Amino acid sequence: MAAERLDHAEILVYLTQDAVMANPDALQVLLAAFDDSLVGVAYGRQLPRSGAGAIEAHARNFNYSQISEVRSLSSRDRIGIKAAFLSNSFAAYRRSTLLKVGGFPRNALFGEDTVTAAKMLLEGHKIAYVAEACVYHSHGYTWAQEFRRYFDIGVLHRRERWLIDAFGKATGEGKRFVVSQLKYLRDTDSSQIPSALARAGIKLLAYRLGQMEAYLTLSTKRRLSMHPQFWSDDSKKHAPPGSAI
Repeated sequence: MAAERLDHAEILVYLTQDAVMANPDALQVLLAAFDDSLVGVAYGRQLPRSGAGAIEAHARNFNYSQISEVRSLSSRDRIGIKAAFLSNSFAAYRRSTLLKVGGFPRNALFGEDTVTAAKMLLEGHKIAYVAEACVYHSHGYTWAQEFRRYFDIGVLHRRERWLIDAFGKATGEGKRFVVSQLKYLRDTDSSQIPSALARAGIKLLAYRLGQMEAYLTLSTKRRLSMHPQFWSDDSKKHAPPGSAI
């Protein structure tokens, strides 16, 4: 709603309440990405928060590298759907480009930032990852929270099937993450390896269930989702054909 109403703004910055700037010029560095007129959205690097455990720290280090990059539609040939990856926890959008692709989706359960970024790539715009612009932001999810998060990702990929059709899957990304995580834990906190292996199985199961949401009852989806409020009676009209409610 703000994106639609702030007609005086050229750039819109999104920052969640638990993201803390790691350096005073982080925002200035992030906004410099818009010197390229084709960049529709830019996002910064997220570092593990103070006191983060090894599993939590690895997730941030894996997804947010030390190397900046600018991705275009052709990036899908190399990294699949990861080409559209970004996070609204610390991001900035060119307002005109955001509105051009219809703004953020109104009925998305999860991943409205990814959906919007994918549309921008398809329209010929670019995504800038600015590794020099950093915030401290991470979460120590429990096993149950990991399950709910990946259930919601599965729902997103089922309802927004065009994402997979247009960008393909993140080929081998899950396996690469697990291998990287196990190596990291071996060197930092080997006691967490059993937990990491269990979490990998939980995520896969949850994702598969999310993709099968059409066969689940509404009450079941509320219990499995990280966002139970989404599954109100109003969501029936947005459910895929043949959904069980």
